[in-house]
Amino acid sequence: MIVLHADHPKIRELLLRGNFGLEKESLRVDEEGFLSHTSHPFPNDDHIVRDFCENQTEINTPVAHSAAEAVAALVKYDHQIQRTIKRLPKREYLWPFSNPPYIRNEEDIPVARFYGEQADKTAYREYLSDRYGRYKMAFSGIHVNYSFDETLLREDFALSGEGDFTEYKNQLYVALAEKAAAYGWLLVAVTAASPLLDSSFVEKGKFDANTFNGLASTRCSELGYWNYFAPIFDYTNIRAYADSIQRYVDDGLLRFPTELYYPIRLKPRGVNKLSTLREQGVDHIELRMFDLNPLVPSGIEERDLVFAQLFLVWLAATPREPLSTKDQVQAVQNFKNAAHYDLKTVKIVPPNGEVCSVTDAALSVLERMSAFYRDFPEDVQEVLAFEREKFIDGDNRYAWKIRQAYDGGFVKKGLELAWQRQEEADV
Repeated sequence: MIVLHADHPKIRELLLRGNFGLEKESLRVDEEGFLSHTSHPFPNDDHIVRDFCENQTEINTPVAHSAAEAVAALVKYDHQIQRTIKRLPKREYLWPFSNPPYIRNEEDIPVARFYGEQADKTAYREYLSDRYGRYKMAFSGIHVNYSFDETLLREDFALSGEGDFTEYKNQLYVALAEKAAAYGWLLVAVTAASPLLDSSFVEKGKFDANTFNGLASTRCSELGYWNYFAPIFDYTNIRAYADSIQRYVDDGLLRFPTELYYPIRLKPRGVNKLSTLREQGVDHIELRMFDLNPLVPSGIEERDLVFAQLFLVWLAATPREPLSTKDQVQAVQNFKNAAHYDLKTVKIVPPNGEVCSVTDAALSVLERMSAFYRDFPEDVQEVLAFEREKFIDGDNRYAWKIRQAYDGGFVKKGLELAWQRQEEADV
């Protein structure tokens, strides 16, 4: 299986050249903290669309060539949304958390309406509503899309001895997806930022009683976005990978391939279809486990985005550890366990089979990454140290900070933050 030739001087110079694209979901809410029931106010903007429900905006940034550029684009569109919804006949706000505010009932979560040739999008959402319930669809997050720079891949291909560049590229990304399945729990642990729920999420009609269920990220936990089975992928090649997803559709476990709620996806350029993935190959990898971070205006800490890049590059240069069916089932559980609050008490099982706490496993991976990037500029080691501190002292984790700041009035305090963010954006 192909790995990046990370020790080759020419490759090492190019390792951190890549492309970023962010997808950020946010709920629109009214001044009382209930979900908005107005129509999507950006009908003709390709960069501001809807996700599951009519009141859930989704920012799709253009391709950026650095984490800083990607975050800047996110802020630009966020400010555009903030200014527009502030001036609606009834002022609205962007809810800054992954977990929703007050919910009266499922009708508070209106399915996004599409018409004409796009009417099937609404039909698909209605199906998801029936199968999984709308409450789960009210979670919001950030998806990080990353691709390696073409120059890097071309240079590495020349060293690989492979005969076909597209096949080389596909093999590199398929191996990366397998390794990300084994170690992606680390990204859940460092970005978890949703420890609090309003009581209305778990008990209809009961508002303003904070709920803490021992989780740092509800949407990444066993209560969040998962199918009713643990998917098993065939990582032999891109065609086998696509076929292993199609089998779940053929067997009736999924209605569409996009219904597969897994934290990692390989995606083609353009329309996201398995046929396109098979025929044209992989364009980028998508990481779907980032919570909205209310502690920063953009919703994502730039250092976490840099870390995601460092993590993917490290994995791409790391020898493959083939995952058995048992390993893949365990990998799903590892993702869920890493979404818990106290990571010193929760166990995972890495590919080596040694049961350990999430904290110990994370520190071990970060130590390996630090050694890998030993000769890189100091700012790289500073990012790794930033993530390491989250496991050395739990007070440095976002979930711990958020619980301390927003307990005893999650929605009311959240509205104050939403107002503040909107005022800061409208300058």
